Amino acid sequence: MPTKLRTGQTLLFIGDSITDCGRRGTDAPLGAGYVRIFADLLALREPAKRVTIVNKGIGGNTVEDLQARWHDDVLRLEPDWLSIKIGINDLHRTLFQGPNPVPPDQFREIYDEILSRTATILPGRRILLIDPFYISINRNGRSPRAAVLEMLPRYLAVVHEMSRRYGARLVRTHEMFQRLLKHHDPDLFCPEPVHPNPTGHLAIAEAVYEALSG
Repeated sequence: MPTKLRTGQTLLFIGDSITDCGRRGTDAPLGAGYVRIFADLLALREPAKRVTIVNKGIGGNTVEDLQARWHDDVLRLEPDWLSIKIGINDLHRTLFQGPNPVPPDQFREIYDEILSRTATILPGRRILLIDPFYISINRNGRSPRAAVLEMLPRYLAVVHEMSRRYGARLVRTHEMFQRLLKHHDPDLFCPEPVHPNPTGHLAIAEAVYEALSG
């Protein structure tokens, strides 16, 4: 099924390193990850469409970082469609006591603020939320991976709540990868649980394509 995107529209992706994926370096301007793959899928499956795709991912970002650059990197560009992928750095900094932690309540408050501001300044824009994921099934013992999986549902709940509140489309990437891990080794998708390899990025791009088609 084709996407709901129309010729002349702009789709902007914003997020952390998973979105960035080298878009500010040798793989400019779209990076080498799911954003680039989605653009390729769109070109192959819907060649008559002329859609502008913009990547504004920055590695290491939290939702607090997105808030700080929201005007310049989102509102100023007035995209027709907006995709947001954020959360795993917020969790890691909170769980492992890193600098500028963003606990779930603060994550909710800031996420709500940027979406509310978007709805006010750019009414009618269509939004896609991609929830954070962790490509691991290690839920035993006191390992760091088990701790991440234990805390992650609190951040997932915020993204899902924001999707309902703002009528946004939702990509449940964590649920998707957990289903895939019932049949495949995690290394098929990711050299470590956070940053996907090309196969993992392909899975995200396909999920984005499906979400924009429904």
